[in-house]
Amino acid sequence: MFRMWGKIWKDNHMLRDTVVSFSDYSLSRTQMVFQSLDEICCQFDLSKPIWLDANINDFRRHDKTRFNQDSFIEHIDFDYLEIQVIEE
Repeated sequence: MFRMWGKIWKDNHMLRDTVVSFSDYSLSRTQMVFQSLDEICCQFDLSKPIWLDANINDFRRHDKTRFNQDSFIEHIDFDYLEIQVIEE
């Protein structure tokens, strides 16, 4: 089962979190990551963030990345959205 943990942080405090799971392995890992991020953003009522080079590099190395204001088109009222793969 593929699981991704999404967290919203502000002033070093976690405001909200959710876990999204996929058991359909007909999808590629990349597709599961993007669909999980879409589901997390839908649950948090956020627009989809833009993947910057720093996000891609962090995610490749650690299976974890943070999206701050630079990744969002609209203004956000938190410091960053963090996603992390917790199970594959």
